[in-house]
Amino acid sequence: MRSRSRIVSSAALLIIGLSSPAMAAGDIVRIGVLNDQAGVFSDSTGRGSVIAAEMAAKDYGGKVAGKRIEIIAADHQNKPDVGASIARTWFDRDGVDAIADLGNSAVALAVNEIARQKNKTILVSAGGTIALTGAQCSPNTVHWTYDTHSQVAPMVIAMAKRGRDKWFFLTADYAFGYSLRDEGTKALAEIGGSVVGSVSHPINTMDFSSFLLQAQGSSANVLALANGGDDSARAIKQAQEFGLTPKIALAGLSAEVTDVHSLGLAATKGLLLSMPFYWDLNDGTRAFSKRWSELNRGRMPTMMQAGNYAAVLHYLKAVDAVGSTEDGRKVVDKMKEIPTDDALFGKGYVRADGRTIHNVYIFEVKSPEESKYPWDYLKVIDTIPGDKAFLTLEQGHCQFVMQK
Repeated sequence: MRSRSRIVSSAALLIIGLSSPAMAAGDIVRIGVLNDQAGVFSDSTGRGSVIAAEMAAKDYGGKVAGKRIEIIAADHQNKPDVGASIARTWFDRDGVDAIADLGNSAVALAVNEIARQKNKTILVSAGGTIALTGAQCSPNTVHWTYDTHSQVAPMVIAMAKRGRDKWFFLTADYAFGYSLRDEGTKALAEIGGSVVGSVSHPINTMDFSSFLLQAQGSSANVLALANGGDDSARAIKQAQEFGLTPKIALAGLSAEVTDVHSLGLAATKGLLLSMPFYWDLNDGTRAFSKRWSELNRGRMPTMMQAGNYAAVLHYLKAVDAVGSTEDGRKVVDKMKEIPTDDALFGKGYVRADGRTIHNVYIFEVKSPEESKYPWDYLKVIDTIPGDKAFLTLEQGHCQFVMQK
């Protein structure tokens, strides 16, 4: 059976509802994809993450625990209050059992608390803050794909191997950006490196010239872009125009394959990325990505969109094992019991604090001459095992785990 999908437009955010009371009946397992549908992060999550969730539901057979699967979606506009309002409406009125994706760390943290209070499930594949499995951890949350530690710590190790251990951080002025910077600072201290400069910028910045001049005038041999979405893309483009590379290596701590595609290989060659997924990594990633691409204008998925597929698929396995979605914590506990195993991220597991553990890869963007076919953009230069890429359980200090 096919799953059903419905998109809620940004214009209707505060009056979200189902078209009839019957749609809220108990014969549906409803998953809401909550993300940026039209703003700075829409390219890396947006409609593509909805497609990924729909694919997971269809691949699972369209039904789980005897109920039909429905995927709905809404735009949180990168505003925590808007995201929280949607989450409450979905949980209280619209029969949503789980919320997925949740790009923008501030939104993810707001919804994280609501799900804990209401004993629902959230599957964070796009929000990156380590607080989700640390200071604000919840027994109702699974954190898939990546976090700010796994984005920067493996990169620090890879750069140190190449003699580059003096970093300058260009940091987005919100929780995700600061978490990237802080985790990078800690990782550098552990290997004897140093932060030689740091500057913050507001989200959706258009002109990075003054920040790039500061980096250029420093002793940095790595410029770390602790931002995401269109901000990363603009910073990469302008850094190349300023001629910062190759003297200063450019590390896109949250850059995606879509940024490389948008900017082109000439503008991004040599850019370094840290990701647990790339569409052309192996036969499994290629098969999924080509199916996804047919549904999304010939594009290829980002790690976040792939993570949404894997997280929803694993959630459905747990729901079937439990037999119900009623107790969100019980479903999450089952997700932790069942080993993760899918074609996109390989074998892994969901840890006691909700952190999903899998390999992370360091990629370098190819030159135009190296690329042989469409979307052939990246090459692997290092592989970091999951138990090395993520913070340990002890480092996270998740209270509900420590109290057990």
